[in-house]
Amino acid sequence: MRKFFGYILSPFHYIVFGLMLAVFQPVQWVCYNWLGYKAHKRVVDVLNGLITANYLLLGNRVTFTNRQQLPLGRPLIFVANHQSLYDIPPLIYHLRAYHAKFISKIELTKGIPSISYNLRVGGGANIDRKDPRQSIQELVKFGTRMKENRWGAIIFPEGTRSADGLVRTFQSAGVATLLKKCPEALLVPVAIQNSWKVVRYGIFPLSTFEHLIFRVLTPIDPSVSNAANAVLQAEQAIRADVGQAV
Repeated sequence: MRKFFGYILSPFHYIVFGLMLAVFQPVQWVCYNWLGYKAHKRVVDVLNGLITANYLLLGNRVTFTNRQQLPLGRPLIFVANHQSLYDIPPLIYHLRAYHAKFISKIELTKGIPSISYNLRVGGGANIDRKDPRQSIQELVKFGTRMKENRWGAIIFPEGTRSADGLVRTFQSAGVATLLKKCPEALLVPVAIQNSWKVVRYGIFPLSTFEHLIFRVLTPIDPSVSNAANAVLQAEQAIRADVGQAV
């Protein structure tokens, strides 16, 4: 039944999504070039809130739980498992108070209205996976911006999306590079469930009546250990939260 309703509801979801991207592209440009960072960020937050709300057109709902008392004046590195592109808008919207920026593939900085523009000017890191030197340099610059602006970062240490929801082994290199430039950052695990189910049949039809669950877990202070151990702790915490054996 989920697939059957997906054939009916997916076109409406995609049409609304496309209209949002088209409308917010010029709005972002005006805000960034004329009004500055704060105005641009508010627009991006609103856009991602609306994109998240658009999941409802598929009958899908999002529960985002954050019971942690996270500091607002300290850089945070949110470490999450990655299941689909449907992870991203809820993370941006619900973590907006922490100015969380993404580490993204450089290919995404072109060709996608609103999304590509935000990746180019929003302050995150856009890395070329085929060029390790460029990737490191980009992460170093991003770590410096985090330190100077007290920004947060969102990183998917698995390196790729999980098509079946199973958590892959986390890699610590990206987090370690950020911590070298921003050693005061706090590591915050975020466990994601059921996002992969939205695209279980591919990009069309999308699955319907799914419940996407996001939980912010207990922060980890890397200063008491090292980056590799902190990332391993985050992986173990996420695995335990989603019910997968460590």
